Order: sequence, then C-alpha cells, then structure tokens
Amino acid sequence: MGRKLAGIDEAGRGPVIGPMVIAAVVVDEDGVPKLAELGVRDSKRLTPKRRERLFDEIIKLVDDYKLIELWPDEIDSRGGTLNEFEVENFIKALNSLKVRPDVVYIDAADVKEERFGEDIRRGLSFNAKIVAEHRADDKFLPVSAASILAKVTRDRAIEKLKEKYGEIGSGYPSDPRTRVFLEAYYREHGDFPPIVRRSWKTLGKIEAKLKNGVEKKKGQRSLEDFL
Repeated sequence: MGRKLAGIDEAGRGPVIGPMVIAAVVVDEDGVPKLAELGVRDSKRLTPKRRERLFDEIIKLVDDYKLIELWPDEIDSRGGTLNEFEVENFIKALNSLKVRPDVVYIDAADVKEERFGEDIRRGLSFNAKIVAEHRADDKFLPVSAASILAKVTRDRAIEKLKEKYGEIGSGYPSDPRTRVFLEAYYREHGDFPPIVRRSWKTLGKIEAKLKNGVEKKKGQRSLEDFL
C-alpha cells in the first residue's frame, strides 16, 4: 500500500442554470495506474457516454469519495467571492472524507495557485501535502477522476431539470438554447425560474433587453396615428 492521494475539482462554476458540483476522491498510490488503464482523463476530453461509463468504475476503484451539489440559492446567498465560496466547499468536501489523504491535488481556481492551495490547507482538519495548480484535471489522475464524478453528477442534475422545464441547453450563458429558454420563460412568467443563479449578470441583461423591447413596442406609433 502506498500513500493516499486525493484529487478535488468542480463542475458548473460558470453556468447560470443548475448546480455547481464539487467532487473529491481518495485513491491509493498503487491504484493510479489502474485509473490510467480505465482511460481516466480530464472530463472535458471525454464524451458524455464515456464519462457515464467511467463514473461507476471510478467509484469502485477509489478508497473514498465525496460529492457536494451547490444549488443557485446557496451560490447566490454566499457571503464572499465565488473563489472564497469554492475554497469553503472544497474544504468541506475534503474534511468529509473518511479516508484521510497524504497528498491533495487541487484544480486551482485562483490566478495565484499557491494562495488557493494555502487557503484550503488552513481549513483542513488533517495534515496533508497540498499541490494546487491550474489545469490540475489534465495533469493529475486523481483530479481527473474527481472531474469526471463532478461533471457526470451535474449532467444528471441538468437532465432532471429538462424533464421539468423542457430544453434548457447546457445552462451556460454562452449557450443559445439556454438564452432562448430564459427569454421565453421570462416573457411567459415575468420572472426567471427558481433554478437560475440570480446573482449572474446574464439575467439582468436578458431582463433589460426584454423590457426595452416592450418599451419600444409601446412607443411605436402606427400609420393610422398620422392619418
């Protein structure tokens, strides 16, 4: 048995719809080559079907794992920045692990990798070596495994939302399907659905666009007004 290695990552930090999911895994050092044999890599490099297949395989292989789903109301009511919120919940996930890792590999969200890692280290209830780097999900297999668990969990949550709300796209502001859904919902209900992050600027822009459209319509005069 070798050292216990943890990897932690998130999925859904940027979307306007649905949860942000944090996943932490612990795997024995001797199990890392097995992750490679399974084809584990950064979740963004895998198809949705491949990620789904790997999800169960990863859970069978790792010594421990933790998943946290953070929904819009929690994200919107956070006290600090999104980075601080992420640090807080990375700490929560790592401290929830029953198997304590010797090394923790972290996908750093902060522009300063060391600061992000140090902020997390200070909150841990155990001692471990911290390795916080950008693109850690592409460099360290324990983080790659965590990224897959996080991404699949978020994708499943989005699919459940689609069952209730119809086509909502990926939930990212850049997705035209998501914007079409939000605009249509607002036109029909005069508000956005409870599955959105109200602190995102995207919603304010959509609201302003639609209200401006209504005002312009009201201000337009027909040909009959001039006759």
